[in-house]
Amino acid sequence: MTDLTRTRTLRAPGGLSVRYRPRTVLAVTACLFTAAAVAVATLGSGDYPLTPGEVLSALTGGGDPAADFVVNELRLPRVVTALLTGAALALSGAVLQALVRNPLGSPDVLGLTQGATTGALLVVATGGSSLALAGGAVAGGTAAGALIRALSRRGTGGHRLVLVGIGVAAVLGGVNGYLLTRIKLMEAARALLWLTGSLDGRGWDDALPLLAVLAALLPVVLLACGPGLRMLELGDDAALALGVPIERIRPALLACAVLLASAAAAAAGPVSFIALTAPQLARRLTRAPGPNLLASTAMGAALLAAADLAAQHAFGQRQLPVGVVTGVLGGGYLVWLLAAERRAGRL
Repeated sequence: MTDLTRTRTLRAPGGLSVRYRPRTVLAVTACLFTAAAVAVATLGSGDYPLTPGEVLSALTGGGDPAADFVVNELRLPRVVTALLTGAALALSGAVLQALVRNPLGSPDVLGLTQGATTGALLVVATGGSSLALAGGAVAGGTAAGALIRALSRRGTGGHRLVLVGIGVAAVLGGVNGYLLTRIKLMEAARALLWLTGSLDGRGWDDALPLLAVLAALLPVVLLACGPGLRMLELGDDAALALGVPIERIRPALLACAVLLASAAAAAAGPVSFIALTAPQLARRLTRAPGPNLLASTAMGAALLAAADLAAQHAFGQRQLPVGVVTGVLGGGYLVWLLAAERRAGRL
């Protein structure tokens, strides 16, 4: 029987070659197919139900005017935002977990999400617009990342970055609680919905900026810094011995992870635990060493799209914010992960 976990080499004309693992290719394909299937199901569900065939016809411009309006104008922006947000969060989590060599490395744990929340709440407190709120989230997450980097400058790998991030997250959590008490009641209700993580009412104004960020940073992470990131997982000494310029690659990767998490928070609010769980599930699916960046990205898109579908239709007539679903499922996964790490002697 063929071993799907063994590395193969695909040789192309001109002397180019690409190394791959068949199991990883199958895992990425399965995640992408799942994400597409869930997206079609979401586009066809609701008060105006459509069959998968009608959804595909509307997407390709062959549907009737009513189906075209419902699919492309009302539902598609939300679905695209869900897919992009999940992909960005998962890629950010995969990069951070590889950098700190710890499965607890994610924007939720390291304080980046809390920083984005602080920036957004400051905008709400000053009466800013929705566009300003998104900018505040990006600025807050970036500032939190810079603070964590500065406080852990002598060692940005391993448990040190995790511990500094947990401390920053705790402080920012207190700041966010204080800001909520200073906001008017109507603005506080608006802020609380955003804080939960919600895709309700998302439009192309939310999806397109996130698409631009993901399109710009994905090649950087995968191609420019990906090989170095795999070497960093071996430790700083081994990476230096292999010629990896860790003093340049590590800050660049950390900056990419911060921007991805902040842009995702700006688009959909601080959706929790996707960045934590998607890379771990991707690694278990591929059974491959390394950060599994592409598999994690595809897994994150599928997870958040499925969570949004469940949030809309799994609880009767009452729709839930997607952050509620990811929080419940991700919280259970975090408890299991902490118990597993303790049994392994790493906590």
